[in-house]
Amino acid sequence: MKALLKLISYPFSVLFYLFFGITILVFHPLQWAAFNWFGYSAHKKMVDAFNWTLLRCLNVVGTTFSIKIDKNIPENVPLIIVSNHQSMWDISPISWYLRKYHPKFISKVELGKGIPSISFNLRHGGSILIDRKNPRQAIVEMVKFSKYLQTHNRSGVIFPEGTRSKTGAPKPFRRTGLQTLFKKIPDGYVVPVTINNSWKLQRNGMFPIQMGVCLELIAHPAIKISDFEVEELIDNVEKTVISKIHE
Repeated sequence: MKALLKLISYPFSVLFYLFFGITILVFHPLQWAAFNWFGYSAHKKMVDAFNWTLLRCLNVVGTTFSIKIDKNIPENVPLIIVSNHQSMWDISPISWYLRKYHPKFISKVELGKGIPSISFNLRHGGSILIDRKNPRQAIVEMVKFSKYLQTHNRSGVIFPEGTRSKTGAPKPFRRTGLQTLFKKIPDGYVVPVTINNSWKLQRNGMFPIQMGVCLELIAHPAIKISDFEVEELIDNVEKTVISKIHE
């Protein structure tokens, strides 16, 4: 059965990448126009539409989505969304299903150029680009990011494992980024997020994409940052994220 599914996945993966390529090419000029002619709100709506379309592209390979979001996550306050990281396909579900919180990402600097739509949004949509080889630059950007989130009451998404888990097994959290954000945004909230099964989409690398994966996203109850010491809060968030990871 597994061999048959992998065989079937080849033509469907070709179809997926065709739609994916069209999507990123079409939305690039639409984002540019929205951002330059109408400002943040129009660009945000275009990014939302872009991520919705990417999820529909994943439907082509039989991907389904199981979404559980706590109903009491506060709005109009700065949020830090802390998630495990399994694949590049973690981004669009977070962007779409948590869109009312205006999620902005901490991304590696290499993604800031060369990828239609995606690079433009990272550069102009409120996210930040971190040079992993330059810790000083990273800290400076994180401090700026904290001020931005506080000023506009938006949410910052951080994947503290640092790199993607290729098997779904959680990696220890790297603490520096979390420490900076929690110390700089004491009046905000942190939302632990658990993602399951997105790694399976890249079980075979970038091609073919595995058929019939159910990608699961769980947004846990928000935690007020000022209610805990920073190190204790990091421990609690890590335990919460890991508690719902399964094979």
